[in-house]
Amino acid sequence: MLSLGLLPAACTWVEPTVSGNAVRVAYDGKVAGCRDAGTVAVTVADKIAFYHRSEYKVADELETMARNEAASLPADTIVPRSEPKDGAQRFQAYVCGKTQLRQRGEISTPANQPATTQDGVQTFPAKEH
Repeated sequence: MLSLGLLPAACTWVEPTVSGNAVRVAYDGKVAGCRDAGTVAVTVADKIAFYHRSEYKVADELETMARNEAASLPADTIVPRSEPKDGAQRFQAYVCGKTQLRQRGEISTPANQPATTQDGVQTFPAKEH
């Protein structure tokens, strides 16, 4: 019976996505030169019935969820804007690297495909070394 009671403590309910793994967390808040991509508000369960989950596990899951959400904006950096409280936390998302911000309703062009402008000019990605 005791092992069943400890089972929720060992579970990780929020798994990082491939794109979420690419999002960094700027704990120091240094995002000079980055573009604001929006706010991410996330929540996870901080207690199950009368069992209070580990604050470290909850904080880790909040961060993972925020990274996953930020990647969908798309953004490549997040900064915590509040401390975790009652299973909720807010993050500010930024574009600091090569990620392109999409406008609402815009279809993004894959990085390896040429982009066409309104005047018919095509641009191709440069090969990185």
